[in-house]
Amino acid sequence: MIFKSDGKQSSSDLNGFLDSGSHLQGELRFDTSFRVDGKLTGAVTSEGDLIVGESGEIDGEIRVGQVFISGTVRGKIHAKKRIQIAPNGKLFAEIETPALVIEDGATFEGSCSMSRDAGGRSAAGPKLVAQKV
Repeated sequence: MIFKSDGKQSSSDLNGFLDSGSHLQGELRFDTSFRVDGKLTGAVTSEGDLIVGESGEIDGEIRVGQVFISGTVRGKIHAKKRIQIAPNGKLFAEIETPALVIEDGATFEGSCSMSRDAGGRSAAGPKLVAQKV
């Protein structure tokens, strides 16, 4: 598992996955963690971790605990803990999170609002446009 910050995650905690070649349209809810390697269009809601694999694509509104992006995400993200974009990851979104990690080679285009109050909203942060790191 990618997120080990609380020491509670294990590979058996994965609630499910959307494999490459699959397309889901609608609303996804899960408890602990979910991996997307296919295409998902719609809303994602969870207190857990969302993992977007290299072949994964999400277009929609995401409200989760943490997100790790190796594929492509478009839309809006509200993450209570963290958003992390891997070197091949592409994020085109309006995001709200207390922690943002953009690894070397990742792409982020959109706006970011950051607040250490995980449940609260903050004033809009600086706008980032076509940032290639």
